[in-house]
Amino acid sequence: MKKIAVPITRNNQIEDYFGRCKFYEIYTFSNNNEIVDLQLLESEQGCGCKSNIVSILANEGVTFMLSGNIGDKAMNKLNDADIGVIRGCSGNSADVILEFVEDEISDSGVSCLQHNQNHRSGHDHVCNHKT
Repeated sequence: MKKIAVPITRNNQIEDYFGRCKFYEIYTFSNNNEIVDLQLLESEQGCGCKSNIVSILANEGVTFMLSGNIGDKAMNKLNDADIGVIRGCSGNSADVILEFVEDEISDSGVSCLQHNQNHRSGHDHVCNHKT
């Protein structure tokens, strides 16, 4: 069995930024790559790299995170918890999950390279992306 987490919007689209998502879908797959369970996990408020979401996902047995944009700090925390990260995902979460299981998507190699560490209320994150 494998579990894959996807940060999503209220409309079941892959969230553009891992640290801003409101919800995670956690798909559980059988050894035959059939979906056997789908769980919705509400995200805590705050930056993904500073919350305890990584330990929650690890405790749930998640082995992969399919994400849009994600900073290196958050990605390293996920990797340290033995959760692989596939960056650059977008679109409907169910479609992306099926593409991943069918080995039709791969990591984009693009991370949020610079992250504003102030995290004051009302201030957005700042990311610069490679082209």
